[in-house]
Amino acid sequence: MSCPNLEALTRCSVAVDLGAARTRVYAKGSGLVVDQPSVVAVNTCSGALIAVGDAAERMDGRTPQHIRVVRPVSGGTVRDIDMARRMVRALIGERLRRFKRRRVMTHALVTVPHDADPLSCRAAVETLTGVGARRVDLVEAPIAAAIGAGLPVAHPEAAMVLVCGTTTTQVAVVSLGAVVAGGTVALGGDTIHHSVVQYLRNRHELLLPSHEVWPLHLALLGSGGVGNGVYTGLTEVQGRDVVTGLARTVTIDPEEVRSAIQTPLTGLLDTIRVVLHRCPPDLVADLADRGMVLAGGSAQLPGLADQLREHTGMAVHVADEPGLCAVNGLAAMMAGRISPYLADSAGSEDAGFRTPQAEGAHTRRGRDEPVAAGRRGGVAAPETAAAEAVPVPGQDIG
Repeated sequence: MSCPNLEALTRCSVAVDLGAARTRVYAKGSGLVVDQPSVVAVNTCSGALIAVGDAAERMDGRTPQHIRVVRPVSGGTVRDIDMARRMVRALIGERLRRFKRRRVMTHALVTVPHDADPLSCRAAVETLTGVGARRVDLVEAPIAAAIGAGLPVAHPEAAMVLVCGTTTTQVAVVSLGAVVAGGTVALGGDTIHHSVVQYLRNRHELLLPSHEVWPLHLALLGSGGVGNGVYTGLTEVQGRDVVTGLARTVTIDPEEVRSAIQTPLTGLLDTIRVVLHRCPPDLVADLADRGMVLAGGSAQLPGLADQLREHTGMAVHVADEPGLCAVNGLAAMMAGRISPYLADSAGSEDAGFRTPQAEGAHTRRGRDEPVAAGRRGGVAAPETAAAEAVPVPGQDIG
């Protein structure tokens, strides 16, 4: 783990949030330039890239045998470096032509999970060096999300953030610009989706298409009147019968769905308790008053905040635009919009944002980028790898 100072962060020109659901790219001076699903459609015969982003996501589940839909990022970690490079290059290809003279990808920031191992950190670095970045700094996703949500992460007081992703949820308590205690649980939007689908398959022998699952998520809101904004009543869903293969309509009671998702929610509650147990008593006292903040795309899952509030007894708040919290936090770092406490102590030995360092990566100290004594400022990509991977405007995205 290394801690680049605040001056080094402000020299970054692009920020990338590689999520399992969506990839977001923020360019300094241009704002959010990319916000597309992290999906790639590839021809298995020729290896050519057919579509990326929204176009590829619409193909999921509807492709012939020679077309494969790939998700190169899972749980915030790059699983397929080659596909991730091609996806990012295709998504920002037109923007690179526009910003060619400004050399936007010279210095980049990218988010990684809190508990990312050195191999996962290296995968994130290799992905961005493959599209032209010559230096990559890694920032933990809970830190970036907490800054984007407006939490006082740089002060000597506790702030609890839950980064709810597609496949995993990261629970972290942040204080003085670093994660004091954290944990990860396999709970996300896809986890809830698969739990509901598996329950209906076992109980009603029915396979549901993707668009039929979301109405059932409203069962998380519990029982009550519709006029109060709470979903109630029976729901009719249409799917394919497992035995006959024909279309069939089934009426579902919302209480059935609530019981189906109780198991993954229990895992999240256990992780929250473990994280709180690792925190010093003073920080836990702060959290008792402030509560927790939900960030990430799955934070808007209906009823999730109510379930957490009911079982933990803590105040639960959903951040404004939770899906953009991480990339907004990276943008705030690049712009230097951090609290004065951290800005004053960014160059000291006891403060700063913790940034994972990929194993085997060489670091370089720029002439205009002072680094605190005894620390490395970030991950510098090998010059040969970066030179070979720089995308040329107009080249084929495949």
